[in-house]
Amino acid sequence: MKLHAKLTLLTVLFAAPALFAADAPMATSSNATTDIALDRFAWLAGRWTFDENGAITEEIWSTPSANLMVGMSRTLKGGKTVSFEFMRLQKREDGVYFTAQPGGKPPVDFRLASIDAAEAVFVNPGHADHLQRIVYRRNADGSLTARIEGNDNGKTFSKDFPYRRALAQP
Repeated sequence: MKLHAKLTLLTVLFAAPALFAADAPMATSSNATTDIALDRFAWLAGRWTFDENGAITEEIWSTPSANLMVGMSRTLKGGKTVSFEFMRLQKREDGVYFTAQPGGKPPVDFRLASIDAAEAVFVNPGHADHLQRIVYRRNADGSLTARIEGNDNGKTFSKDFPYRRALAQP
């Protein structure tokens, strides 16, 4: 299964509490993303769920440290895990990265390209699996929409994933 199909999206799920405050800075260009603090993503900590055709995806994220947030996700269907993913949001010298390891495979990095009051965009335009862009939007009702975009054999694709914050474990 391709990475874009396995990313349970938040999995991809990014923006930040400070991003949505009235005094939050507007857009930050890709050239300025090296100065983004991970505490701007603290709102992501906790458990998120998404239900599609009887498959339930859950994402669980730690609170951020100065340089790292760790996450995991799994998709359940009929009470069985059908896919899983290890994730991290990491601050490095050259920027902030979302790193995915679907099914425990080798990590794939997506660099933060832009961030504003409602959206964070991570990119990897040269990714061999054709997933090139992950967009996280925090909605006004507190839900999250993660979007993946890419190109498979010359055909563009995109998919939205509507997440809700989960209050209790299943």
